[in-house]
Amino acid sequence: MSEISLQDLRGVAETLLIPLYVRALESQRPDALMKDEKAVALVTRMSHDFDRIRQIPINAFQKVMRIMLTREMDRYARAFLSRHPEAVVVHIGCGLDSRFERVDNGRVEWFDLDLPDVVDLRRSVIGDERERYHLLGCSVLDSAWLEAVQAHPQRPLLFLAETVFVYFTEAQVKALVLTLRDRFSGAELVFDGWSPLLVWVGNRHFSGSYSKFAGLLHWGVWRGRRLESWGDGIRLLDEWGFFDRPEPRLARIRWLRHLKFLTQRIYHFQLGKAA
Repeated sequence: MSEISLQDLRGVAETLLIPLYVRALESQRPDALMKDEKAVALVTRMSHDFDRIRQIPINAFQKVMRIMLTREMDRYARAFLSRHPEAVVVHIGCGLDSRFERVDNGRVEWFDLDLPDVVDLRRSVIGDERERYHLLGCSVLDSAWLEAVQAHPQRPLLFLAETVFVYFTEAQVKALVLTLRDRFSGAELVFDGWSPLLVWVGNRHFSGSYSKFAGLLHWGVWRGRRLESWGDGIRLLDEWGFFDRPEPRLARIRWLRHLKFLTQRIYHFQLGKAA
């Protein structure tokens, strides 16, 4: 198989290389919190100069938290599929993540959605569509992808968005959430939300050391219940944080659990009532 070139990725699309690289590194650890052999294979084959990714100032604790976030998103997907084995799942901003392979129960109808250039890259390096697995190449803020998902009515529906909404404005996130509620009443949504202070810190972090990603972060939310005020039927079911349970590899920074204003959490919502 030929080498992979990622030189054309820019802006938000290029940020997919960070979690890919971190998953590959983690998978090679003897005490790995999760394994993603596909990430290892992709990074090994890439002609892309990963030296520029290594230059991004991400410390060991941030890498662990990145892996914990992905692992928890997988758990949310598995839990939903355990309740609804024949569900439909839409992975918003899939990047080069192989979540479908990690959680597939043999019955789920799965959609990976990302920008057109990212989906074209997925087709070339991971593979094309197949039974129960579909690719949607457009922005989640466009309406073009909605019909494809609506072609599977009367099936429980889960939307997953891992480190996606932080790149949008609040108005864009709100409009999307209300659209999902209106088009897919009863669906569930799982996403990670950053506090406004963490968004500011993130942009400052990149502005001095890796300026090409500076200013990409936009939306932050102090509390998940804030979204319930956006409209009827939006209900927070539960949430998760890095320090909710002890993790040995984060023991030295566990004191951060007291700094609620500098946090990133996963929020799990129900959007409207099931038909």
